[in-house]
Order: sequence, then C-alpha cells, then structure tokens
Amino acid sequence: MNLRNIWLLLAIAGAVIPWYYLAGFLAANPLDIAGFLAASTVNDVGRGFVADLLISSLVFWIYMFSRRPDGPAPWPFIVINLFIGLSCALPAYLWASSGRRSR
Repeated sequence: MNLRNIWLLLAIAGAVIPWYYLAGFLAANPLDIAGFLAASTVNDVGRGFVADLLISSLVFWIYMFSRRPDGPAPWPFIVINLFIGLSCALPAYLWASSGRRSR
C-alpha cells in the first residue's frame, strides 16, 4: 500500500470515527451548539483538547495558504475542517497534495 492510499484511508477514518462518537450527542441534542461547546469545555482536559485542536487547525490553514499555488486549493479543506474535522481534513489535503506531485 502506498502513502497516497494511506492518506485516503486516514481521511475516511478521520471522518467516520469522530462522528461515530458525536452522533449520540447530536441525536440527543440536535442543533444545540451552546450545549456542544459547554460539553466540550466542561473541564480542563476538554479545554486542553479544544485548544490543541484550534491551534492545530490554525497551523494547518496557514500551511495550506503558504503552499499556494503548488498545493491544492485550501478552501475545500477548510470546509472539511470546520464541518467534519481536522482528522479528516489534514489527511485529505495530504492525499490531494500527493496526487498533484505525482502528475
């Protein structure tokens, strides 16, 4: 299995696995953004994970924009990052980026 296929598998896993856990909360609390934010920052551990995720996402966005025009367009991956998650967006970007290099 080559690295490009690994990126694709990790992007799929990064979409499915986190949403598997989030589905329960969203089923019980549809469209409750305030409740979601409160639950994710209920203690220092949660706040630490949220801070890590936000900083990592910011670094990822800066990296994508710094790679233009060599890399793929960043906007689709920002949408993936915001609506699915960084665990899907980052490997999806690496998958798309590795395809551009092989052409």
